[in-house]
Amino acid sequence: MSRYRPPRRRGSAYITPEGEAVLRRELHQLWKVERPQVTQSVHEAAKNGDRSENGDYIYGKRRLREIDSRVRFLSKRLEELKVVDRIPDDTDKVYFGAWVTLEDEDGGERRWRIVGPDEFDLARGLISVDSPVARALLGKRLDDEIQVRSPQGEQRYWIAEIRYSGPLEEPLHAD
Repeated sequence: MSRYRPPRRRGSAYITPEGEAVLRRELHQLWKVERPQVTQSVHEAAKNGDRSENGDYIYGKRRLREIDSRVRFLSKRLEELKVVDRIPDDTDKVYFGAWVTLEDEDGGERRWRIVGPDEFDLARGLISVDSPVARALLGKRLDDEIQVRSPQGEQRYWIAEIRYSGPLEEPLHAD
C-alpha cells in the first residue's frame, strides 16, 4: 500500500524556449545516458548472487526507479507546456518573459525575469509567473507602483525598466 500524497498544485503551463531546452536536455541525459549506465551496473550486480544483501544491486534498482519517475514527469510536463517564444506587441507592458528592473523605497534596484514555474531560480534572477511579485507585475507599465506582501511586511516597488531581450543577462540585486 502506498502512502497518500496530495495532488501537486500545477503551475502555469508557460515556459521560455531556454527553459524548454533545459528540460529536454535533462530528459535526454536521463533516458539516453544515465539509465543505460545504471541498467548495466544493476545487471552486473545481479550476477553476484544474493540480491538481498547486494548494496550495488539495491542502490541501482532504487536509482532506476528515481530515473524512471523523473522521466515520466518530464515527458508529461513537456507535453503540457506552451513555449512562449515571441515578444509581445506592446513592449511597454510587463508580460511573460520580460526582464523587469524594480526600484524599492530606499533606491535599491532588483532585476528579475518572469518565467515559467519549471525555470524558477532566484539566484539567476528568474521568478515564476505564479509568484506574488510576478502576478503584481503582469500588465503594469514603466513607473507603475506595485505592492507585494512578504514576511517582512508590505513592500512597494516602482518599475524602472522593462525589456524583452537577452535571456541570459545577469540579475541585479541591491544588497
